[in-house]
Amino acid sequence: MDRLLRSRIGSNLTLISASAIVPTAAMHFVISEKHAPVTAEQHLLIVAIGSIVAALASGALMWAGLRRRETRAVVAGGAFATMTLILAIHGLATPGVLFGPNGVVAVAGGLALPVGGAILTLAALPALRGPAHLRKVAFGLGALLELILLLGVLGLAFPSRVPAVPAYGSWESKALLVVGVGFFGVVACRSVRTFALTRRPADLVVVVGVVWLAVALVPILLLDQYTWVWWTGHFLELAGVALVGIPVAVDVHRGRPSYPFVGDLPAAQLVAEEEAFLGPQVRVLVARLADKDTSTEQHTRRVAETAVGIGERLGLSAGRLRDLALAGLLHDIGKLSTPDAILRKPGPLTDEEMDVIREHPGAGDALLAELGYPERIRRGVRGHHERLDGQGYPDGLAADAIDLETRILAVADVWDALVSERVYRPAWPAERAMGLLQEESGAAFDPACVAALQAVVGLGPAADEHAPAPAPLPVRLPRAA
Repeated sequence: MDRLLRSRIGSNLTLISASAIVPTAAMHFVISEKHAPVTAEQHLLIVAIGSIVAALASGALMWAGLRRRETRAVVAGGAFATMTLILAIHGLATPGVLFGPNGVVAVAGGLALPVGGAILTLAALPALRGPAHLRKVAFGLGALLELILLLGVLGLAFPSRVPAVPAYGSWESKALLVVGVGFFGVVACRSVRTFALTRRPADLVVVVGVVWLAVALVPILLLDQYTWVWWTGHFLELAGVALVGIPVAVDVHRGRPSYPFVGDLPAAQLVAEEEAFLGPQVRVLVARLADKDTSTEQHTRRVAETAVGIGERLGLSAGRLRDLALAGLLHDIGKLSTPDAILRKPGPLTDEEMDVIREHPGAGDALLAELGYPERIRRGVRGHHERLDGQGYPDGLAADAIDLETRILAVADVWDALVSERVYRPAWPAERAMGLLQEESGAAFDPACVAALQAVVGLGPAADEHAPAPAPLPVRLPRAA
């Protein structure tokens, strides 16, 4: 488990670091630290234009979220609206234009990003996953914006009473930097997990946007104002809002919950919306299997959902869960070449017919190889009928020769085959099916996978202590699923 955790942390840091490299390198090697030839009036104009554009975008996102009853979109829009309002106050307080020297410009400039990041982190709260608290959230965000506006007006009305904190490079600025980077770091890790599951370019854009918002904190809080590098911070601030907000808005417009900055996309959702998250090729293959045999196609979906549930319980990384979802959906794709008379036969199969059935893992592996699927996915397709004792097929693999994902698929496949109605027998009761898996645990099936399955289907020790004992079972495996 420690190795899995280290791998997950390493993957997160790699993608986050890659997203930060370009702006960081540009600020260090390319962009000058000299003062830019920008007057105070131009600063006010530039910030005003950027604030207006960002305000329109954040307002549209909040409105779309309200219409679609998508609470998280409202939270994202509220976060951007908060940053925009504080940034607008920062621009209005530019010394030498509408007001003289004041502390408002420093306070507003320093608080915009950390406050927005704090609100974004709230989007992952479980209570915000549905529309139940939409009104409360919208009211709360509205009240927060009104409070910020009131404080801004008071600060601009009595600028001499606002201390110039945080001063650029002060300890207060450094503390805000740590807090702000912490907030955006949390959101970035969630975004990386979502991208690892979906591989959607839009979700990668969100990762880059969140990281750019974090990077923007450095010049804004630590460097002298009005230098070219300091202006780069303002650019990254506005660009980050756009890169995060636009993909979220597109998801909401399409009527789909937005997951990028909350990181809680259920792995089973990959199976339910395979074309959106796993690509059209998978959808075509699954559709072909449905045309061939509807029960087999439905079986593959259930196996994939159960498998990713087991994988989540075992702590698999997002990337491995995605591979497991793909392998689960395609594990029986080799049955496209199985004759209908055998696949749909209502009675027992002859030895010759069983030999034909046992060809489907190899056939599936060969088909996916032709289509360019990587070996890590094909392993599960080829090996889902392998057993720890070496009594499986097609290769008779045993013990350590069977990887974890394949062991998970083997357990999920047999479980669904037992508890589902088949053309050749009725469904088994769940307790009886679990009893067989437990009896074969350690011999045919991985004990950790069987224990995780118990938790997934609600038949663990706490769930079944009052359940009747299962009937005695024959020690045998079912007909090939």
